[in-house]
Amino acid sequence: MVVLAASITSKSGKALVSRQFVDMSRIRIEGLLAAFPKLVGSGKQHTYIETENVRYVYQPIESLYLLLVTNKQSNILEDLDTLRLLSKVIPEFSASLDEEGICKYAFELIFAFDEVISLGHKENVTVAQVKQYCEMESHEERLHKLVLQSKINETKDVMKRKANEIDKSKIERGKMDKGGFSSLQSMGSMGSIGRMDSGFGNDTGISSGNTFGSGSGFGLSSDVDSFSSKSKGRPSSAVSAPSKGMGMQLGKSQKANQFLESLKAEGEVIVEDVRPSANPSRSAAPPPTDPITLTTEEKLNVTLKRDGGVSNFDVQGTLSLQILNQDDGLIQVQVESGGNPEIKFKTHPNINKELFSNENILGSKDPNRPFPAGQSGDGLGLLKWRLQSKDESDVPLIINCWPSVSGNETYVSIEYEASSMFDLQNVVISVPLPALREAPNVKQIDGEWRYDSRSSILEWSIVLIDDSNRSGSMEFVVPPADSSAFFPISVRFAATSTFSGMKVASIVPLKGGAAPKFSQRTQLVTESYQVV
Repeated sequence: MVVLAASITSKSGKALVSRQFVDMSRIRIEGLLAAFPKLVGSGKQHTYIETENVRYVYQPIESLYLLLVTNKQSNILEDLDTLRLLSKVIPEFSASLDEEGICKYAFELIFAFDEVISLGHKENVTVAQVKQYCEMESHEERLHKLVLQSKINETKDVMKRKANEIDKSKIERGKMDKGGFSSLQSMGSMGSIGRMDSGFGNDTGISSGNTFGSGSGFGLSSDVDSFSSKSKGRPSSAVSAPSKGMGMQLGKSQKANQFLESLKAEGEVIVEDVRPSANPSRSAAPPPTDPITLTTEEKLNVTLKRDGGVSNFDVQGTLSLQILNQDDGLIQVQVESGGNPEIKFKTHPNINKELFSNENILGSKDPNRPFPAGQSGDGLGLLKWRLQSKDESDVPLIINCWPSVSGNETYVSIEYEASSMFDLQNVVISVPLPALREAPNVKQIDGEWRYDSRSSILEWSIVLIDDSNRSGSMEFVVPPADSSAFFPISVRFAATSTFSGMKVASIVPLKGGAAPKFSQRTQLVTESYQVV
């Protein structure tokens, strides 16, 4: 007996699953399966058909056919026995015996066919054995996975303990640093001590929320140093004498880092111990190299309507200061903005508001108090602003989506129109798609595209949008789908200019001498940008 192929077809002869056991071209097997429905007569009791070259042995299963294609010299009784076994195997792997269910479990059925038939000959197996062989359960494999998982869990526990030790050592070092800085300040005059008490700090220290960089202030970091230092007469939990064990703490930190690096080398995912940032979606900026760095950042939240119009437009900006050395802290910052009257500025409570309103200078209320150095993240928040609008002309990038059904296909045309205000970088337009078996057929595109089959999202990427490509389009074809399946469309991009036009004109030193060198970073990023 030689079975040429085992197949599951529809009543019209459409092949849903077919496994060939001899060398046979695709055209030949498709021709044999397409000819089968024409040979099936109505009212006949037998379940086989013979032609000049092959024999069809078949069995109806609901609205489908289970079909064996054999040569004419095969044993018809053995063919029928193979057919009965396959008819019992199929329901074990496919819960529903329709086209959708068969196609969903096509690979499992092909593997099961291979267990029943080998090189065209039936294997001496039962349904239970076929199911066991396909599952390929192994006691040794399960035991190995359990041992491996226990090692991973143990390693993670060790990693957590080491991370906690590192955190504790950082806290101790922070206490020592603050204690040393407070001792140096306390050596000054009594008048200076009085100014420290009445200046930028209060009795509650860092946790009060009224100091630079506190959680309720304007700073970008939630736990940076206070702008003030405690006087001699006030005890503070944040001030402590350096302990003799600090050297050991540092050594332990280095060992912990080596341990984490070894875990990374083995492929373990390590969550880095970093301070929380106000904008986690933005990539980390390189560490500053200039004595003073000022960062201007605007975050854009936009919701556009698919039929046109703006549902939400909100820009929130911040200006942050980062100083490497404490000696450079006695400064004032001269800024310039675009003069948009719709933008509302707000300074940090410890900034001289009158000086900013009259002269656009950011300086502390007490000119004898320097700005703190060594701030984490983007530094110390000095100024923030906000812009809200319903005017579509303020939107930097407008997306139009036009789905249309034609026959058995849906044509989707998407176009963008960019404002001349900005040059947009790394633009990615993410379009959700209905569940597809294969990637969409992209007919035309200005840029590049990528299809994420797991999330069923088509990503349209443009590296740079400038005066050479202020508008662009993409057209693709998918199976019939409702127009709402292509929304919401998400957009992300970045720009090196801002709505406010905020920039630093100069740095004014308060202690005389030459102005320290400074650098400034400016960027506009999308926090949420959708077409709904």
